[in-house]
Amino acid sequence: MRAESSSPGPVGNVYDKYGTRNPIARWMMGRFLSAVTELYGLARPRTVLEVGCGEGLLAVHLLEQGPVERMVLTDRELSRLTPALRARIATEAAPGGPSLEATVADATALPFADGSFDLVVCCEVLEHLQDPELALSELARVARGYVLLSTPREPLWRLLNVARGAYLGALGNTPGHVQHWSRRGLRRLVERQFTVDQERLPVPWTVLLARRTVQS
Repeated sequence: MRAESSSPGPVGNVYDKYGTRNPIARWMMGRFLSAVTELYGLARPRTVLEVGCGEGLLAVHLLEQGPVERMVLTDRELSRLTPALRARIATEAAPGGPSLEATVADATALPFADGSFDLVVCCEVLEHLQDPELALSELARVARGYVLLSTPREPLWRLLNVARGAYLGALGNTPGHVQHWSRRGLRRLVERQFTVDQERLPVPWTVLLARRTVQS
């Protein structure tokens, strides 16, 4: 999961969270993926957009949950997609096969029509953005049904970094994180444009499944 950002500096993963051999980190990532998988299943999407796909590892995991008619992956640049996923995209873009696509796009200016996707996935992205509200507006615009969001939960995220001796000079702040939300803070932000249906709190994240609010 690599974030999109209009700001300079490092963004996204600074280590391999999925491939880590640290038993505590593996346990936490397992809990995170379980929460995301559960909420993804509740949405039951046929068309999916992932914003900020990074290496595409989360997309691969979600594709394993069952077939979809269309999945589109976006990021500001796609150089970090794994070779295996690149090959899969090339194969599944062929006529007659399921639609799996990747395109360059910014979270704050998505090149899709209103209501294009049953589910928009945006995990570990908002904390990297200078204007997360604008990004949420774009997610709401292109979502026909649900959005699936996650961010690090503060101050727990920083405290855990400090406890493992990471980023001490930045008081535990991961490089590229320019926004910081508690559970309640993230909900307040999201509820300006969505109705939160489900919440999961795998340490140290907040994961939300929300419906686009219909304006009267």
